[in-house]
Amino acid sequence: MTRLLVVHHSPSSSMRQLTERVLAGAHNDAIEGVEVVERTALEASADDVLGAEGYLLATPANFGYMSGALKHFFDSTFLQVGGSLSASGAADESAGATARRPFGLLVHGRYDTTGAVRSVLSITGALGWRQASEVLSVMGEVEDGDLESAYELGGTIAALLAD
Repeated sequence: MTRLLVVHHSPSSSMRQLTERVLAGAHNDAIEGVEVVERTALEASADDVLGAEGYLLATPANFGYMSGALKHFFDSTFLQVGGSLSASGAADESAGATARRPFGLLVHGRYDTTGAVRSVLSITGALGWRQASEVLSVMGEVEDGDLESAYELGGTIAALLAD
């Protein structure tokens, strides 16, 4: 059975709603052979990352950046999961133990998500992860269409890993 790791920081009601819908989509009964493992960004470990074949990341946009909790997740796991930088300091996108694994990203912000998206994609690029779906960027109040998109994101990434 393949494993999908969902790493999130969901401190607000908006993020909790979106994360719940991502998880519901990943748990869709039509998707077989995928174990969905949920971890908060402060709980997720390198073992969780190494034990998964795909990833779903969810973060609020805070002051133009990903949440501090998601940054902590990356900081505490990057080298252990094979993140690598070349001698010049550039990302070595092919060297990591988790390279080429698919991931999806959900970002919610009140005013702007650009910096948060860019920062996450920079790190996932250095890990060599493969973006498997368009980034779901939600601005302002969460609407029904946003919740449906979150459900579809969860289902899409899980379906990519299905037997």
